[in-house]
Amino acid sequence: MGIFISLCARDIRLAWSQGGTGTMALSFFLIAVTLFPFGVGPEPQVLARIAAGVIWVVALLACLLSLDRLYQADFEDGSLDDLALSPLGLFGVAGAKILAHWVATVLPLVLLSPVLGMLMNLSQDAFGMLVLSLLIGTPALSLIGSVGAALTVSVRRGGVLMSLLVLPLYVPTLIFGVGAIDAAAGMTDPYPHLAFLGAVTLVSLIIGPVASAAALRLSLE
Repeated sequence: MGIFISLCARDIRLAWSQGGTGTMALSFFLIAVTLFPFGVGPEPQVLARIAAGVIWVVALLACLLSLDRLYQADFEDGSLDDLALSPLGLFGVAGAKILAHWVATVLPLVLLSPVLGMLMNLSQDAFGMLVLSLLIGTPALSLIGSVGAALTVSVRRGGVLMSLLVLPLYVPTLIFGVGAIDAAAGMTDPYPHLAFLGAVTLVSLIIGPVASAAALRLSLE
């Protein structure tokens, strides 16, 4: 447990160091959402209609942008081999890195989302659902993305390949996340969407660390 916590703390600290992935993802999220009102026009009705989809898609892309270095730095300097031989094992290493990635990179996006919801003229009835859907759904982004990052860790410039592997698997999370917000904005029941969103996250929680550990083991052989 001590190694697990230390590894999480180290990755969180590195994510917010100079040029870290946390800063990069948050900046991308803020800038990309802010540009949409300039691109589609300032009409409140148009912005309100696309707000949920825009915030979820940009959050998904910001998460994907930060996954490229999830294991890459440790693989390149040999730290991943040492961690694989530690009592933590590759399963524990994958779990620690996934948790650190979500806390350092994705959680700030969730906390910033209500501000950007105001900018996009999101319905006041949907603000709580926006945060709740992101809290439930975004762990699946880190868990699924971890598998893609592990599969491409030994490939030079494997970011494009990782995107091709991961993006199709993100579609259910995106659909149910946006559906829950739109249902809340339309004063209909959002909880079926949340139930499916939670199911996707639970399945990812079961499969993600195991598949990531297997992919890392394959890359290290």
